[in-house]
Amino acid sequence: MHRFQLRRVPVLLITALIACTIPALALAQAPTDSSATTEQSCSFGMAKGEPTQRCLVPIPDGCVIAKFPGTNKPWTTVSKAGRTYCKFDEKATDWKTRITGQCGKCDSPHCTGQFMVRFDCSKP
Repeated sequence: MHRFQLRRVPVLLITALIACTIPALALAQAPTDSSATTEQSCSFGMAKGEPTQRCLVPIPDGCVIAKFPGTNKPWTTVSKAGRTYCKFDEKATDWKTRITGQCGKCDSPHCTGQFMVRFDCSKP
């Protein structure tokens, strides 16, 4: 074998070992303190100058709000686009029967708001 080919063998071997190891490391595993969840959301779009908008996140029958793993906080996500401020409306949300998201006035050509909540439906 040529000297050049001998140098390539260790590099190829190392590359093959790394390639075989990566899929095993990349497997997603659920945290031990969580169970399967389902997600509900509400969303809306706004044009420039539109005042505050609200939407209700539906609560599935027989489900409870999932807690973010390791905390006592509701497992939620708020997304927005454009120049507006979005949050869950504390006065209109009791986290048991009603969940309301709201975004303030839209100060850009277009805005959107999306409110996502995870629910645990495994409890009887």
